Amino acid sequence: MRHPVFVALCLSGTVGLTACQKASDAEVQRAIDSVNVIDATNLNDIMLTVGDPAEAVAYFNKASSENPDRVDLKRGLAKSLIRANRPADAVPVWAAIVASPEGTNEDRIGLADAHIRVNEWDKAAAELNRIPPTYETFERYRLEAMVADSRKDWKKADSFYEIAAGMTTKPAGVYNNWGFSKLSRQDFAGAERLFAQALTFDPGLFTAKNNLVIARGAQRKYDLPVVTTTQTEKAELLYSLALTAIKQGDVSVGKALLQDAISTHPQHFEAAVRSLAALEA
Repeated sequence: MRHPVFVALCLSGTVGLTACQKASDAEVQRAIDSVNVIDATNLNDIMLTVGDPAEAVAYFNKASSENPDRVDLKRGLAKSLIRANRPADAVPVWAAIVASPEGTNEDRIGLADAHIRVNEWDKAAAELNRIPPTYETFERYRLEAMVADSRKDWKKADSFYEIAAGMTTKPAGVYNNWGFSKLSRQDFAGAERLFAQALTFDPGLFTAKNNLVIARGAQRKYDLPVVTTTQTEKAELLYSLALTAIKQGDVSVGKALLQDAISTHPQHFEAAVRSLAALEA
């Protein structure tokens, strides 16, 4: 008499066990999916920062083709193309992202940056003008300063450079660009101050060292500034200073600086040797 009840209980237990097993399997799969998402996110970050630029382009190109609805992968492709020095290819990718429902102001800044890299200044300005003035970021003001520079709107450029420098903990690049802007205006003293300021934030920035030497040379200051350099860098700075002196007609000074550059360089300094030989001929 008890057998049907026993069978029913066994069946109930089996059903319960099966249901538990299914629930357990689903939880395991969700956990695996979560891990896969984390791994993919980490891989994306690695590709965008330390990965080889060409490999990153190939990775994001394949990933975005296989997942056309993933805007984050398209962003990765656009950024990778910029890293790989392919801004012309990045422009249509950024444009597609901006045109999508998920496009953001930051994406539009990425598009403006790509336009600048391919010398499309008016298009860059148009994209920046579409961003609300309340959206204030370092990258936005850095690009605004560069666009103002291209239009020789010096007042705006100075204002934007100053704002951008105040919005980052690493303003060396901003001061270097601002100094180069001053160089183009032939404000050599102003340029010298800005290059020196850039080096206070990044003493190893060779571009700023070289620009500083050029700014000083333009004022006929033919001694090297007090900056930290390697022996090779010192020779290259002397070479830049020599060329600046020669362009200003101070040929004898330039020849002496070329000789210093050759003797300072730890290896054979071909460019300086050729320049000195041309002068002596």
